Amino acid sequence: MKRALLKTAVFSIFIIYASTVSCRKTENPIKYKYGTFPDTVISLVSINSAYDDYNCDIYQLYGELYFLFSTNRESSGGQFDFEQAEVTFIFDRTNGEFKYNNMISSLPFLTKLMDAANTDGDDFGPYSLFSTVDGYEYLFTASENSGGKLDFYYFRNLPAYGNNLPNVQGPYPATLLNTSADDAYISFDAKQDSAYFSTNVSGNFDIYVKTRSEDTPIDKWLDGSYSSSELVDSINSTSEDKCPLVYKDLMLFTSNRPGGMGGYDLYYSIFRDGNWSSPVNLGPDINTSSDEYRPRLWIHNDFSNDLLIFSSNRIGGKGGFDLYFIGISFPESK
Repeated sequence: MKRALLKTAVFSIFIIYASTVSCRKTENPIKYKYGTFPDTVISLVSINSAYDDYNCDIYQLYGELYFLFSTNRESSGGQFDFEQAEVTFIFDRTNGEFKYNNMISSLPFLTKLMDAANTDGDDFGPYSLFSTVDGYEYLFTASENSGGKLDFYYFRNLPAYGNNLPNVQGPYPATLLNTSADDAYISFDAKQDSAYFSTNVSGNFDIYVKTRSEDTPIDKWLDGSYSSSELVDSINSTSEDKCPLVYKDLMLFTSNRPGGMGGYDLYYSIFRDGNWSSPVNLGPDINTSSDEYRPRLWIHNDFSNDLLIFSSNRIGGKGGFDLYFIGISFPESK
């Protein structure tokens, strides 16, 4: 009898196959070529608290997957700081059974990173990437400045391998992007030459884009003098539009525009012929009359659908905003 399991941590490329093989030749027990994430919304109950838990981001370290998120649990509903957690998904390809585990974690490197990133004010919107230009890992945050407004800050470190704890450089203000208003929720495209983010510099929150020359290191680019960014006209409305997440030709974001399910809803847009298409509401399988916020997407080639992580203050949670996930498929997202 041969038994195969597909196991992966959230957002990870980490896969484990466990099998036992008898001496006799038997029928292949694997009935499912691909894993499938559930098509119903599921709460990460062991991570969520009675307070606000949202703004999830990814970190893959030492063959496991962790993520950072913003929470005000330590201040009992006051100041927001970063916390870390681990989620593992298991799909049994012999019977189609899906399981998951989630827990608050204490990985030493992420603890070191959080110690550098957490401030005396609110800290939101963690976003990480690896730069192929300079070989550094970057963490972007949106933290309160001395005037009480949110500014972008970045940290960088060499990749963590084995038992080493690389030095974390920063925080450095992203002077190229920071305005006199609130600036938050940055996301880069696949080439890392376009940074999308939200700011309320013109009143309501809107989504903007800033382009970078591919041969300019990210830190040198961010350290430049401020210059205005381009408004993404086809995405924005007269309401609040924020929290963009860009993956290849897909953008996810949140908006409280008219015509939704109520409160903030999640929307997507596809980049075609040099423009972003008219936004599409993700619908009642995900959105509710409450708020759905800051989407994060993960794609794995061994799963037939994609994984969407988001936060919501919907009825039935532990309290405040909670973190949720669901399996979903997007047109032209791969």
